[in-house]
Amino acid sequence: QGCAQKYIVKNYFYYYLFKFSAALGEEIFYITFLPFTYWNIDHSVSRRMIIIWSIVMYIGQVSKDILKWPRPLSPPVVKLELRTDAEYGMPSTHAMAATAISFSFLTATMNQYEYPFELGLVAAFVFSMLVCLSRLYTGMHTVLDVIGGALISAVLLMLLYPAWDMIDHLLLTSPFCPLLSIVVPLVLCYNYPKLDYYSPTRGDTTTILGAGAGATVGFWLNNQYAAPAYTGENLQLGIPLITSKIVVVVLARFFVGIFVVLLTRQLMKSVVLGMLGYRYKFPIGDLEARRRLEVEVPYKFITYSSVGFSATVIVPLLHKLLGLM
Repeated sequence: QGCAQKYIVKNYFYYYLFKFSAALGEEIFYITFLPFTYWNIDHSVSRRMIIIWSIVMYIGQVSKDILKWPRPLSPPVVKLELRTDAEYGMPSTHAMAATAISFSFLTATMNQYEYPFELGLVAAFVFSMLVCLSRLYTGMHTVLDVIGGALISAVLLMLLYPAWDMIDHLLLTSPFCPLLSIVVPLVLCYNYPKLDYYSPTRGDTTTILGAGAGATVGFWLNNQYAAPAYTGENLQLGIPLITSKIVVVVLARFFVGIFVVLLTRQLMKSVVLGMLGYRYKFPIGDLEARRRLEVEVPYKFITYSSVGFSATVIVPLLHKLLGLM
């Protein structure tokens, strides 16, 4: 672990295609695409995707550390990534997330927007397949890991789909939603399966649940106080011609929102780590200290719950202030 093998790239098209596809299952994609759907497409679609993503990813991460199936041996496999090498392999959470996000987006939009269902189905399939194949190309998973992840995600989607509307209604209207949205994920994070060595799975799970918790509180707060929805210049999937005005508004919302989200993440990370460092007497740059349960869980949960809350409450208010609604 931690030592990269030397390799020669013989086909740069496949290399960059699958390196890019692998990024579609990582934080850079989640922190851009999920907020984009909330700001520019549809609130209900975004809510469903975020909830499904949180549930699917939690189950996938926990399953890895319960099953403890190793990743492909290297050699003979050449691994193009190092950070996730400390994690177990089965199931592939990249495959789970790609399947969950693409097909939940399809099922949430197919009855609300006018577009060819076959086209949406092909797009969802291609997206999930690219991410799945990227995990084989980068040497991080076996075929069984990827198939297992995609199948688990598909089963979870089928089980959750009949309850989508009920869950969405409860999240928006229940007076207990804010409390449960914070307490339940925190309990799950603090009771994450213990391993004999450090793995980033607990930290990644805390990041996901924290972002989902903050966003869920934001959904509830917006509904309670009738925050305006993006009804004026939303991206309508059935419109054949997107006007330049809509493009400008969409891009403005996106870049303003991403700036606020990234700023929130950086500020909260510095503040929370500083407070925890003072409390537990360690320098902020001490990586080993930051991996301890009493540090990692609150640091990541508070940071990313702030990100989720900022994306769903602060950014829309700023959009309204700037006349982007």
